[in-house]
Amino acid sequence: MTLLPITVPASLLDTHHLDPDAADWGLRVDHAVATTAGDTYVLTGLRRYRGHDDEAADPAERDFGYQLITRYGSDGKPTATAVFGQAVPGGGPSAIPEAEGTTLALLPDGAVAVSSKPGSTHLLSPELDAVLASWPMPWGWERQRGPGEDPFAASIAVTPAGRLLCATSEYGLSNWAGAHLNIVAVSEPGAALGPGRKPVLRAIATLDARTDGQSDADWYAHVRYGEEPVVRGNRPSPSLTEALSELTGTSGSLYGYLDSRMTRPAALGDDLFVVPVFGKTYRSSNRGQEFSFALVDDRGALHGRLGGLHLRDDSPFTGFDFTVVADPYRARAFHLNRYGLYAWSADGVLRARMSTAEKPFKPLVHFALLECTPAGELLLAHRKQHLLLRVPVPQDLDDLATAVEDALKGYGRERTALKKQYGPVNWLWSDGAATVNAL
Repeated sequence: MTLLPITVPASLLDTHHLDPDAADWGLRVDHAVATTAGDTYVLTGLRRYRGHDDEAADPAERDFGYQLITRYGSDGKPTATAVFGQAVPGGGPSAIPEAEGTTLALLPDGAVAVSSKPGSTHLLSPELDAVLASWPMPWGWERQRGPGEDPFAASIAVTPAGRLLCATSEYGLSNWAGAHLNIVAVSEPGAALGPGRKPVLRAIATLDARTDGQSDADWYAHVRYGEEPVVRGNRPSPSLTEALSELTGTSGSLYGYLDSRMTRPAALGDDLFVVPVFGKTYRSSNRGQEFSFALVDDRGALHGRLGGLHLRDDSPFTGFDFTVVADPYRARAFHLNRYGLYAWSADGVLRARMSTAEKPFKPLVHFALLECTPAGELLLAHRKQHLLLRVPVPQDLDDLATAVEDALKGYGRERTALKKQYGPVNWLWSDGAATVNAL
């Protein structure tokens, strides 16, 4: 099955009397991952906003915001959905709060890791029916730990050897308030994450080294550089900001890497990673601003960046599409933005570019690239039609353009078949067969 409907439980829609024809709801697709057996987990957010939330009114009519994880079998049919983020009417409080920047990872033991900014991680059973463990890091503007704060990571990617490639946040950076993604760190092979087990993460890269504002409370025992926790000057050096500024000759430039941000790192293998870094964003147009998909090894050495991109013609700032996904089993990386789909080999050489200005690839502007599966398939989500397209990547990246063109041509045919099966209204795909678990 190359096309999956991104479904919502019919029981949840009935509970809230949600009208698909109304304009007060929205569904976003955040991430997806797949098992080696072909099962797929899709993370979505479902929200309704009417501008009021009267506590005296019928709970079914109130505004709501849920996050959902749906598991699909290899045949494409949904089998289970976990609902969290807030209490379902008539149920107990959710064990997992709604959070920004949530992503998924499948751990070697089959557990589903749900990580979100600034550093919370929750483990779910493979069947999505239980929360196995939680390490929370609530949002807060104060540089101090809140009650029960015990973070792990803001994002996790798993390498073929079972190493956990993580991004973690820090307080006290420059003059910024709150916590920001700033550390890239890895675990050792076989270091399991589970109930009562939190592996040490070894820092390999720092985005920003301006840490004069950090205090003794701004460190976590599991994130270390050398034998000590990462805090103040105990961190990898030079920072990515400094290294990329030198590499690109933009040191001191207003449009360089000062005050840059990073997004989720991707694993090209067990010891080579891609870290997307983008320069400061402004209220005016940012097209042409500096960005780099940095290549960093597990010792923290910068091996250049994914090449062949033009700052303006290939800018991810249009639409703010900074996601890079990687296939660590075949050592290649991929990126999709409003200007094209790109593929690289592990040495950073651009091997394929499919421009959205060309007729066969124009539909790509409607898709977001979510992940690469262990089988070497790209997972693309249609932003409006809520469908997940699997694109098989050929062994030779020179043949990728043909594979993408074929997948886009088949999209309409498979969509028609799914519409006959599900009868969606306003691209809301309702399913009543999957088991629903309120977590």
